[in-house]
Amino acid sequence: MTTRDLFGADALAALARADVDRALQEDVGSGDLTAGLIDPARRVRARILAREAAVICGAPWVEAALRALDPGVKLTWHVAEGARCATDQVVLEIEGQARALLSAERTALNFLQLLSAVATKTRTYVDAVAGTRAHIVDTRKTLPGLRLAQKYAVRTGGGTNHRIGLHDAVLIKENHIAAAGGVTAVLRAAQAVAAQAAFIEIEVETLAQLQEALDAGATMVLLDNMPLAQLREAVRINAAHAGGGAILEISGGVTLEGLRALAETGVDRISIGTLTKDVKATDFSMRLQELA
Repeated sequence: MTTRDLFGADALAALARADVDRALQEDVGSGDLTAGLIDPARRVRARILAREAAVICGAPWVEAALRALDPGVKLTWHVAEGARCATDQVVLEIEGQARALLSAERTALNFLQLLSAVATKTRTYVDAVAGTRAHIVDTRKTLPGLRLAQKYAVRTGGGTNHRIGLHDAVLIKENHIAAAGGVTAVLRAAQAVAAQAAFIEIEVETLAQLQEALDAGATMVLLDNMPLAQLREAVRINAAHAGGGAILEISGGVTLEGLRALAETGVDRISIGTLTKDVKATDFSMRLQELA
């Protein structure tokens, strides 16, 4: 299954509902004792405001949280999914049952602040490499249980998804190479699962390993922690290879400050764990007012 299938409208809605169900069970459990103090017939309006500029992401999760507790809630988005919002801008207006909105508030905001943060950070990195051939790619360094949500946020921010998990693609790293008996041997072994894998990629640490991988038919190579001069030489070797070369990806030690220089070496992909691992939540708040 491709990431396009995973993030189609129906699949995305199902994913959001499943994530929200777990979150509400964790937070609300057998009932919200505090919201229970409110008259069940009372209806309110609410606004979600962005307290800082961001790329909005997480609408399916916000909607799932609110509709799980009030199926008739009315929602009016003022900033579309994937669009930028300004500081203090109203992102969403809500009308519904007071108890439901109060109980769903934290779950809805938790998803919105996390996923918007990932999308915003991704957009920053994507903008930094604009005009080069490099794509910004995520990794498996995600919050347990929220990998698909975070990978969706990366896509919303303009990034590219790497493999979803260990089950859908092959990424051969240093220890795999050592255990299998070398670059050529492990690439030959990988052909046994090629039909099941979205791609087969091998990590190399030297130019000699790159040459061996290309000679063995590698179609995707991860260049691990190489300095700029070595990366440029790797791109040259790859372009000159008789087999047509491979997709080249950079990994390791990538910072925003050094990102442009890495992209200008001519590589195809730059994978960055910090997109999903080191995330500072975007600040949102919900404000309620009683209906007249």
